[in-house]
Amino acid sequence: MAAKSKSPVPSADAAKATASPAPLRWSGVFPAVTTKFNEDGALDEKEMARCWKLQVDAGVHGLIVAGSLGEASTLDAAEKIESVKLAKSVAGKLPVLLTISEGSTRNACRLAEAGAKAGANGFMVLPGLPYKSDRRETIRHMTDVARAGGLPVMIYNNPPAYGVDITPDMLADMATEPLFAAVKESSDNVRRVTDIINKTGPRYQVFTGVDNLALESMAMGAVGWVAGLVTAFPAETVAIWRLVQAGKWTEARAIYRWFRPLLDVDVSNKLVQNIKLVETLVIKSNDRCRAPRLPLIGRERAAIVKIVEDALRTRPKLTASTK
Repeated sequence: MAAKSKSPVPSADAAKATASPAPLRWSGVFPAVTTKFNEDGALDEKEMARCWKLQVDAGVHGLIVAGSLGEASTLDAAEKIESVKLAKSVAGKLPVLLTISEGSTRNACRLAEAGAKAGANGFMVLPGLPYKSDRRETIRHMTDVARAGGLPVMIYNNPPAYGVDITPDMLADMATEPLFAAVKESSDNVRRVTDIINKTGPRYQVFTGVDNLALESMAMGAVGWVAGLVTAFPAETVAIWRLVQAGKWTEARAIYRWFRPLLDVDVSNKLVQNIKLVETLVIKSNDRCRAPRLPLIGRERAAIVKIVEDALRTRPKLTASTK
């Protein structure tokens, strides 16, 4: 089980002064892949492998399984571990991260231990949900889970969705734990990228976790993108990343502006249903979800279909320099 957290927690100034950047340097496009189900509700591993291979073939830099988009709240622990093993078989040398989103630190630690044994390369860790933990509780939870798994961690901050804000000051306090390698910043406030870098320097690899703030976040120094619509449009997502790395901002903006109506459907309470429908229309998958989620119908479905049809009609032609 997890080791006890250090006590007392170091001050932010002390952490910033003493912490060195983690040796692991994740960066690039990390799809938060969807989980596919058969008609009987079981995992559709064949379809998952097909869809995930499209990501790898397009040049993504890692895979994240069993996240919010992967319907983590409906998966049992065994299914999450099977997802890790399947992703490892598809990803080759790319890192595979298992999302840890559990209601208790005890269960989160157990899942981290199992994920490490299954071959995960790291974890994306959320606060214990749905309880809204305070600063001390949040840091303790994150630290215990990291130490239980013994693998690098991407700290997931999404206060609009989960009600717990892991602030730059907290990240500075957490910087002395070497297993904390990266931050998925999803506060919906692009200023946070600058705030984190100003507070912690190069200590963390900062990823954007909001699709329709991705280019803005990269402009401010984010080095990675935990992406959603990449599951249907992997080539375009990777192209934006590569253009940014090459300093070709005009070309990156052109693709991003075309992409924006699609990226907006990620920022929704129904992001799972939205993106699964986009996958159905673009990569010929299916939009089966686990209840209580149900596939979109009526006006909601028609709105997504129109966005996709418009995007496909005006889809940019990628050049050799973006592939």
